[in-house]
Amino acid sequence: MLSFSIASPTTLTFPPKPIFSIAKTSFTGVRIQRFFPQRLPSQMTSSRRPSASSSVVMMAKREEEMKEIRAKTTEEINDDVVELKGELLMLRLQKSVRNEFKSSEFRRMRKRIARLLTVKREREIEEGINKRLSRKLDRQWKKSIVVKPPPSLIKLREQEAAEEAEKSAA
Repeated sequence: MLSFSIASPTTLTFPPKPIFSIAKTSFTGVRIQRFFPQRLPSQMTSSRRPSASSSVVMMAKREEEMKEIRAKTTEEINDDVVELKGELLMLRLQKSVRNEFKSSEFRRMRKRIARLLTVKREREIEEGINKRLSRKLDRQWKKSIVVKPPPSLIKLREQEAAEEAEKSAA
């Protein structure tokens, strides 16, 4: 809602009147003020905030996932990290080519990678490896990674090969 007032020897004010009073000045121009309506308490709550029951379910799933991760060996965790990072790269490529993809997958994969790396670091702390040595070992591990296509790309190639086999058989 806007309120206009023209400052002149006789001041004219158009409704609605402002909530707070305007101090009288020698200003002789046009003053435009914007008023925002008060929000009701029912409007204050965000619609994006999950309900209490759904957050409990999400937390239970997260705990279950952490138990699964902790059951894995460090080598399996490293392999999962490499696979997930490859999948993340494939998602970025799909996004850049404007193919269909689920945008929620970005967050889900990043969170999963973070959980895997957290468990890996917890194990390093238990072994007494300090932060500096951990970074050094991490750099060495990254250099030793053999680049291989992510599982989604392998599946896609297998599907294409199966389709070509069907076409050639028909």
